[in-house]
Amino acid sequence: MDKIIEGHKPLRGEITVPGDKSMSHRAMMIGSLARGETRIEGFLEAADPLRTLRCLESLGVEIRRDGDAYNIIGKGIRGYRKPNHTLDAGNSGTTMRLLSGILVGQNFESELSGDEYLLRRPMKRIIDPLTLMGGNISGTEQLTAPLNIFPSTQLNGIKYEMPIASAQVKSAVLFAGIFAEGETHVIEHQQSRDHTERMLGLKSSVENGNKTISVTGGREIEARDFIIPGDPSSAAFFIVAALLNPHSDVVIKNVGINPTRIGFLHILQQMGGNISIANQREAGGEPIGDIHVESSALISHQTLSGDIIPNIIDEIPILAVAAAFAHGTFEIKDAAELRHKECDRLSAICSNLSLMGVDVEERKDGFAFETKNFLLSSRFQSFGDHRIAMACGVAGNAMNGTSIIEDAGCVDISYPSFWTTLQSLTN
Repeated sequence: MDKIIEGHKPLRGEITVPGDKSMSHRAMMIGSLARGETRIEGFLEAADPLRTLRCLESLGVEIRRDGDAYNIIGKGIRGYRKPNHTLDAGNSGTTMRLLSGILVGQNFESELSGDEYLLRRPMKRIIDPLTLMGGNISGTEQLTAPLNIFPSTQLNGIKYEMPIASAQVKSAVLFAGIFAEGETHVIEHQQSRDHTERMLGLKSSVENGNKTISVTGGREIEARDFIIPGDPSSAAFFIVAALLNPHSDVVIKNVGINPTRIGFLHILQQMGGNISIANQREAGGEPIGDIHVESSALISHQTLSGDIIPNIIDEIPILAVAAAFAHGTFEIKDAAELRHKECDRLSAICSNLSLMGVDVEERKDGFAFETKNFLLSSRFQSFGDHRIAMACGVAGNAMNGTSIIEDAGCVDISYPSFWTTLQSLTN
């Protein structure tokens, strides 16, 4: 499906965004391992989290819909059953990587596969630490999926220093640590999003700038209720859309404002964005708030690199759009990880910026450009990537003329109602 976007439309109104994708995956997995019944409110009913749900059902977990919530009848850490078919993670790297950490601790054989895009993504980053723990896991010759997982004689706790900042890899090791003998310690030199350790209630400490998260093997997980806040990564698109269109005024209610997730907000504020957070509170151990955005003239002299990159990794496409409409320069470094997302996001960002008339220099680990006074509406390519599609939609909305987003239906991966929500704010 292609989407036609009519440009220069201010956004006005109050919305909520769907539940946090990262937390939705984790709540389902943690609930499935708990003893007793777990209730999840605000679960993101999008393609990726629903893949996790279906995989868990294939492993014998009973999941019931109850109005707008889901109830999970936990199986305990040893209660999964052998699936009678390959577990299909679809396009979801979170499903594949986190579930691998759980499956290496089971006493049966399993296989994890996915769609053509997921089968190209690197899995060595989880295969290595899980193998160090004694897990019996293998991929293709290129160390990609499908992943085959066999029972292990015994998993052992390890001390694992993260070679790259990745919440998925960290979470896979921590989940495996639940099934291991002794303690497992994960050391982060650059902090990634911390939902797994928060939701499992794990111990962590910081020394010399490095964070260590620890889990004791054999621990039982108690059932609990999860309230999933609005996804800040989804909110980011409407925040930028409101900033870029004159006379816009938008409030986004009940958004997660976990410090490991809102680096993009601080960057937009540094660029002159009129953004404030009201009604700050906690729900289920996570900070939430209401984000108020008004249109603003942005100025960009940003070079983003190092520790900030893991915090904004999902928002770099929409930050690039914000910077393209600002005055100044914009540079991204240390973001080679973007080449291994749903598509090569660095290449996709640069390709679409070029279609807008931006003279962008693509680099191995990032890109750089100087902003222009006039940008062109165009026919943009989503490359099958939900975040690229939404970022291009925001760009099209802020320009004169009509833009077209190719394969715009890929937003279903994280935000199925994105286009209707955007339309509701611009009517």
